[in-house]
Amino acid sequence: MEIFNYAFMHRAFMVGILLAAVIPCIGIVIVCKRLSMIGDALSHCSLAGVAAGLILGVNPVVAAAAACVIAAFGIEAVRRKLPVFSEMSIAVIMSAGIGLAGVLSGFVNNAANFNSFLFGSIVAVGDGELYLVMGVSAAVLLVFLLFYKELFYVSLDEQGARLAGVPVKTVNFLFTILTALTISVAARTVGALIVSSMMVVPVACAMELGRNYRQTLLCAVVLNVVFMVIGLFAAYYLGLKPGSAIVLVGVVCLVLVLSVKRLLRKSCS
Repeated sequence: MEIFNYAFMHRAFMVGILLAAVIPCIGIVIVCKRLSMIGDALSHCSLAGVAAGLILGVNPVVAAAAACVIAAFGIEAVRRKLPVFSEMSIAVIMSAGIGLAGVLSGFVNNAANFNSFLFGSIVAVGDGELYLVMGVSAAVLLVFLLFYKELFYVSLDEQGARLAGVPVKTVNFLFTILTALTISVAARTVGALIVSSMMVVPVACAMELGRNYRQTLLCAVVLNVVFMVIGLFAAYYLGLKPGSAIVLVGVVCLVLVLSVKRLLRKSCS
């Protein structure tokens, strides 16, 4: 096939499939913890890090990762202070991230470089970024598998997990760092405005198909990989932005799944 004749498409598929396999591991925990918008908040905060990196001459991805880590701990700190209104922590940090990104972007000399982080540039990924994604993906998968049961307990009931002897603070600390690193890397490839959709949409589809936590996780990973592959093919042959195409494929699939399940319920009743 013509699409595989180009080295940049090879890298795009490798990066895309790696991220598609990793992002649902973070996404399912976030959705179960009722913090679906955290991806949106951290991705917007990553833009502030990108702008700061471009101004200071630091690698934008590294600066974005640092900004995401700081923002993630900020969300966790506010969430602990206001446990009844935990979703408020996301709104507070996201507002700060958007404001800071807007102010700093005015001092960036190369606006095109900054704008590339808004919708991503997965087809322009270099070898260095490919190795970075491989490293982050391997670290996230390793920690996720090692702390699979702990993350499962914490995502469903933190209080119950604490009573069961799970080191909730340690697990939340590790998960916060993993979330920040994943979002900062994904924001560079698929776009800061889109990465949160890749966390939530596949999990939402999988929750309609899976019968338990493990099935839902596996289904989310498979669906996200399928969305990624179809989106990249659509982007190449139809001339679309890859990140936007990937998310739209996922949204269309979610609508179809919900519609089919609704029709099946009506036919059975």
